Amino acid sequence: MVVTVVYLIVVYDMRADRTRLMLNFLRKYLTHVQNSVFEGEVTEGDLETIRNHTESLLNPEESVIIYRVGSAQYVDRTVIGDDPTDDARFL
Repeated sequence: MVVTVVYLIVVYDMRADRTRLMLNFLRKYLTHVQNSVFEGEVTEGDLETIRNHTESLLNPEESVIIYRVGSAQYVDRTVIGDDPTDDARFL
């Protein structure tokens, strides 16, 4: 069985008192890189779980945007300042 891995960038917009719900959930799968922004590689199964659970967490007027990229090699990523992903390797 071949496991397909995809690279995601997830951005969410929720009421300030509810952001912790999404933060805690997404930390299980992705690296937290900025306020309301996560990125990283996941399996197709994890992607489906992320889609389903994020949908269940949302209230009206809140949103999640999932950018799916074939792999990290297709992302031209430039960080100006401290790169929060540098610390992720040591968690």
